[in-house]
Amino acid sequence: MTTMQSPADLRWYIVHTYTGQEDMVKRNLDLRRHSFGMMDRITRVEVPAEDEIIRNKGERTAQRRKLFPGYILVQMIMDDEAWFLVRNTTGVTGFISAEEEGGDRPRPVPLDDREVDDILDRVASGEPRAVIGMIQGDTVRISEGPFADMLGRVEEVDEHRGQVKVLISVFGRETPVELDFMQVEKV
Repeated sequence: MTTMQSPADLRWYIVHTYTGQEDMVKRNLDLRRHSFGMMDRITRVEVPAEDEIIRNKGERTAQRRKLFPGYILVQMIMDDEAWFLVRNTTGVTGFISAEEEGGDRPRPVPLDDREVDDILDRVASGEPRAVIGMIQGDTVRISEGPFADMLGRVEEVDEHRGQVKVLISVFGRETPVELDFMQVEKV
């Protein structure tokens, strides 16, 4: 028999899945928690992913990328029944766990709520992230703006701001220009 637990006992856990099976595991776990009447103990299942914009042969394409391939986040009250339901869902290989001193088995380790909030806020922002496949010293062609079609050398990459500093030759002098990732392409 399960003891009564409160919503304050809800914690986030990382569940390991087969890589590439995260969405299927989420669907299966959602179905199982509904059919077993455990929506109050397993409240959310998340597959954190974000959109990325990639430039391929001059064309921009958007694709969805999982932030943690092979893992999902589950908000739940950890008790034997909920653990068993999650652990025995098709595609789940286990929880991220740690051994407790004197314990008989490893226990799932809950995540800090702030960490999960940061992850979910990043995903919820909905802004696609530009992916740049270049590093300092690469030669690039500027594809947009007043310097379009000019060649330059990557001086600096700032992934957080989505910008790249490129040195171009203007009147025989190297001049730095800051551009968005989408304004340059690797030569």
